[in-house]
Amino acid sequence: MDRFVKFLVVIMVLFSGCISTNDSSVSEFKSEQVSDVLYQVSTINALMESIYDGFVPVNELVTHGDFGIGTFDKLDGEMVVLDGICYQVKSDGVAYKVENVTTPFATVTSFENDETYFLNNMNISEFESYFESKFPSKNMVYAVKITGNFSKMKTRSVPSQEKPYEKLVDAVKNQSVFEFENVSGTVVGFWVPEFMSGLNVPLYHLHFITDDRLAGGHILDFEISSVEASFDTTPEFYMVLPTSGEFYSMEFSDNLENDLKAVEKQ
Repeated sequence: MDRFVKFLVVIMVLFSGCISTNDSSVSEFKSEQVSDVLYQVSTINALMESIYDGFVPVNELVTHGDFGIGTFDKLDGEMVVLDGICYQVKSDGVAYKVENVTTPFATVTSFENDETYFLNNMNISEFESYFESKFPSKNMVYAVKITGNFSKMKTRSVPSQEKPYEKLVDAVKNQSVFEFENVSGTVVGFWVPEFMSGLNVPLYHLHFITDDRLAGGHILDFEISSVEASFDTTPEFYMVLPTSGEFYSMEFSDNLENDLKAVEKQ
């Protein structure tokens, strides 16, 4: 048996009324990036429940997408994948280019811009409301890319964890927080519909990396000065799950919504 289970969920079923999963489509996912596809490692609820052991190598992850976010083995930092290169923003605030590491949770796609907007002088709430209003449907997944200048940017990263692992809502209490002013860089992330809660972070989940690729992290807050904001509609969803370890025996909590909100914004 392969070391992890593979699922192919074609969300276009909402429009076409049918699902097609065949050997050729699975082979395509194994070997190359596919446009308009969200490739995901594990689930956000598994991460919430302290499933932190990496099982997909980063050098394999980037064969499925050149743009994305996630974390690393033992929850060691925040992931930014941009232009096919994976960066690990550790709790020291430094972004490291990495290849020979693994991930327990990540989401990538091959980014192809569908719509672009030039925006000025917005806080994060104003941006989120405005940008969401431009989506053609609230039932699709969107890759979100924002490039430009930010008057303020607040990010965080989490240090590597030791077993027995704490749940994520407790692990982030030891996070390092970084604040930037008048910084240029790129926001990388996704907007996911609420019906996918439990699989991924609902609504916005955004990470940041500076233009010099030396710093960044998981975004807690920002203020836009002048940016170019784009989204890529991503109607197909492909997931891999671990087939061993604690994931196999984990009994998931019924409601992690409040904990997830605390993790994302605290």
